Amino acid sequence: MQDQYLTVAAAGVHETEVNRSRFVCALAPAATEAAARVFLAHVRAEHPAASHHCYAYVVGAAGEVQKSGDDGEPGGTAGAPMLQMLLRREVRYAVAVVARYFGGTKLGAGGLIRAYGGAVGAALDAVGTTVRHRRRHATLTVGHDRAGRLENDLRATGHEVRDVRYGAEVTFDLGLPAAGVEAFRAWLADATAGTARLELHGDTYGP
Repeated sequence: MQDQYLTVAAAGVHETEVNRSRFVCALAPAATEAAARVFLAHVRAEHPAASHHCYAYVVGAAGEVQKSGDDGEPGGTAGAPMLQMLLRREVRYAVAVVARYFGGTKLGAGGLIRAYGGAVGAALDAVGTTVRHRRRHATLTVGHDRAGRLENDLRATGHEVRDVRYGAEVTFDLGLPAAGVEAFRAWLADATAGTARLELHGDTYGP
């Protein structure tokens, strides 16, 4: 798995104009292909009068799924340059939809490629991107006598504490950098004199 990936910071919209044609680019995070298709349908509903609704999306930290569509524009002049812009910027788990309002002047194949690719690039600049890091979900269990000090140490050293549960012992749900698990295990043994138990679970991505 990838240790990190770049994605759009949030859903957002940015508009550009080329020879009186308006290109309204909507961006959103997309965890799955289904989410990307739902977003495409949403943008179509938001811009029913647009002459075209072209799209591109990349799903997977390594870009495993890549799809695009021209929606009536000449083949390869809309969806493909949109997709290439996402890939060039190394953006993953994201969908871009451009609603074009035709302004009366034909742009030609080269003009369309520049306009659609440029619309996505300008939208990425406007909306912003964020890095998501791979985290290993871990469960840490320790006695009550050490739990308070340990929680303070965890938070003070920047570890991601997702949840704390109190029972016969205290259980912490943690998100650990995937590449730093062994270093954390050594730190934990030292911090708790070897009394804590650490269980590792699946990987997720987070800030």
